[in-house]
Amino acid sequence: MRLHHDTQYIKGMYLNRERISSYDLFPLNLPVIKHLQELAFHPNVTYVVGENGMGKSTLLEGIAISYGFNPEGGTLNFNFSNFDSHSNLDEYLRLKKGVYKPQDHFFFRAETFYNLATNIEELDRESSFGSKIIDSFGGKSLHQQSHGESFFAAFVERFQGNGLYILDEPEAALSPLRQMSMLARINELVEQGSQFIISTHSPILMAYPEAKILQITESGINEVALEETDHYLLMKQFFEDKNRLLHHLFQ
Repeated sequence: MRLHHDTQYIKGMYLNRERISSYDLFPLNLPVIKHLQELAFHPNVTYVVGENGMGKSTLLEGIAISYGFNPEGGTLNFNFSNFDSHSNLDEYLRLKKGVYKPQDHFFFRAETFYNLATNIEELDRESSFGSKIIDSFGGKSLHQQSHGESFFAAFVERFQGNGLYILDEPEAALSPLRQMSMLARINELVEQGSQFIISTHSPILMAYPEAKILQITESGINEVALEETDHYLLMKQFFEDKNRLLHHLFQ
């Protein structure tokens, strides 16, 4: 059953500006922070989109860490660090949680998924129990698959429904066909009571019906329709008048 406003796991978040003394240093100097007051999330799917450098991934990281996830991804049970590179944005964020808690949870980061796969293998080697962590990802080493295959193994095998899933650029290793398959998987999990918060550059992934799309620009954060996103407009312009656009690019 789909979540609604009364049953969603994270209703929104706000920036605790009283704790901020200066906006000169990272991550408080990012465009996403300049205009951030409060964000409300859709009960099912919320997208955070924008150009590189706007702070999408940093914002998602802050939300995930505030909830209790490991900065490099995984479930709430993962606790490893290959390189301590995350920001301290979580210290200034406050989540507005619902009264219901997810039964499943996962923070997916394309940037650090390799590190997560390595940690899974290390934990499985050290474990004396019969079951292995990799079994919940389909049983095949994530390092013995292509990036796209290992990503999709997490989405299809590990995500179980009734879950909170925070995904940072999940399309990074997925072909357009796999991105459409990802949309179908998102829908399956939404129908099973899941909530997604996703940062992405993919207009295909942004196409989930009735999702909330929050676009970050230098002038602020605005809720937009898919057809109003910079990503969609640019791709539409490219395919409708490719030769003209290439002519200007190559001058």
